[in-house]
Amino acid sequence: MASAPAAEHTSALTGRTVVVIGGSAGIGLETARQARAEGADVILTGRDPQRLERAAAELGTPRSAAFDATDPAALERFFQELPGPVDHVMITAGRPYYGLLADMDVEQARRSFDEHMWLPINVARLAVGRVRPGGTLIFMGGTGARRPRPGLTIAAMGTAALPAMTANLALELAPIRVNLIAAGFVDTPLSAQLLGADLDERREQLRATLPIRRVVGPADVAALAVHIMTNTALTGATYDIDGGQQLLPG
Repeated sequence: MASAPAAEHTSALTGRTVVVIGGSAGIGLETARQARAEGADVILTGRDPQRLERAAAELGTPRSAAFDATDPAALERFFQELPGPVDHVMITAGRPYYGLLADMDVEQARRSFDEHMWLPINVARLAVGRVRPGGTLIFMGGTGARRPRPGLTIAAMGTAALPAMTANLALELAPIRVNLIAAGFVDTPLSAQLLGADLDERREQLRATLPIRRVVGPADVAALAVHIMTNTALTGATYDIDGGQQLLPG
């Protein structure tokens, strides 16, 4: 008796379109890789045209757009020029700002605030009518600034506000889903840039102290992002991913 033909495997994101704002490196690029592996069409954005071109070529995606996402006019133009509805939008653009008030670079602090607060709000406004029902907006935040320390004032503002923003937008934008990933230290090029010569010491410290006994990488965060995209029961929530870093003594 002949056996039945094997069922063809359909990847979780086959036929879906994923937009990654800040997708030319780090967590954004790794999320784009994993989404592509799950069958998604991916649209990348980033500020650096050359780095974005390399990322798009690696992924084999013909659609990318180089612009500053904190520019409201440029962001609106990008959404208006999308070729059709999309399913998921993830924002990984931006970098945290650390510094004492006495040493504060006001322009850099303001830019960080725009990247972590106004950018998600502007994306949420533009998502209506462009993100399909059941799709999701995924914001990126952090866990490190939950413990007050000198120099974390600007970072702590976003850390505190983003979960509340996410929950409120999940109600206002429904049936579009809205979720937040709050990461601890992630071993990315941005982390290397911020820590410089102290990077290896930080890695070793985390390997020795984290309950998972390893450093969280972009692939860990990307896997969580893809899960949020594909699990349509998830909305309005904040998902911590820090390897247990918050459990350690301050």
